[in-house]
Amino acid sequence: MRTQVPDFWDDAKAAEVQMRKVKDLKNWVIGYNAVKNAADELQLTYDFYREEAMTEEEVDEAYRHALQLIETLELKNMLSHEEDRLGAVIKIVGGAGGTEAQDWAEMLFRMYQRWCERQGYKCEITNLQEGEEAGIKTVTMQIEGEMAYGYLKSENGVHRLVRVSPFNSQGKRMTSFTSVYVVPLVDDTIEININPADITWDTFRSSGAGGQNVNKVETGVRVHYKYRDEETGEMKEIAIENTESRSQFGNKDNAMRLLKSMLYDMELAKRRVASDKVEAGKKKIEWGSQIRSYVFDDRRVKDHRTNYQTSNVQAVMDGDIDAFIKAYLMEFPD
Repeated sequence: MRTQVPDFWDDAKAAEVQMRKVKDLKNWVIGYNAVKNAADELQLTYDFYREEAMTEEEVDEAYRHALQLIETLELKNMLSHEEDRLGAVIKIVGGAGGTEAQDWAEMLFRMYQRWCERQGYKCEITNLQEGEEAGIKTVTMQIEGEMAYGYLKSENGVHRLVRVSPFNSQGKRMTSFTSVYVVPLVDDTIEININPADITWDTFRSSGAGGQNVNKVETGVRVHYKYRDEETGEMKEIAIENTESRSQFGNKDNAMRLLKSMLYDMELAKRRVASDKVEAGKKKIEWGSQIRSYVFDDRRVKDHRTNYQTSNVQAVMDGDIDAFIKAYLMEFPD
């Protein structure tokens, strides 16, 4: 095997890329073997049922198990792009509407945290700004895990909440909007070149929001990156704050990683538009598009791109969004 060659680790970056390929192939083999074994067991279960050695319920359970493994592997097959395997950065920004919108932003924040826990993904909060009365104005989450971006790219867009607001003294039904931005989290295998002359830094004191998921920090950093828009020719700026670490150097390193992630996503967006403008419009994944409505009173959550919906609102808010992700990837595999 190539990985057993004595000088394999002399080029650490190339070795890492190769090991990632090996791991990916291994995972496909494991997934295939699991599906094959489940299918074989289902056939045996059915044979035993015909001989009255097993019950109909046991056949149904074997069928459900095999179907779940097949659908999981099929879903993974939808994630074939380079960026799909990467981690993800989620930025949640409360829309207009004051406390109600900020409370909705915090509810979505919790939903994605619970989803990460279900997947076994590592989730770190790199920046969080609390609302004046309740909720949050914005939060940035850094998610590490296999295929995290591939799954979460379906969440990119505006999420709409309709409910009787606890912050309205007249008990009126209110509508709130919160934007969710999802970009790939680059790793060492992705080359992003940034001219240091285009970057400036600010440092500031920050006392994080506290709690078990957010580190209390002493020194935050803000990176400003200026660039020229290729379409309009005007100068634009990206500003990223990082307050995760107590170390200013640690915050700077992570802020640069987040900046590279955003620039990588911008490059991917250019490729998507250049390769297929029709599909890019069809998916409606641009910022500002309303992708999903959560109507609490009617007990309904509906995705407007796929028309998939469920009445189990509480399960969704507790992080059970896999069915929405699957529906999106099956309809828009590219």
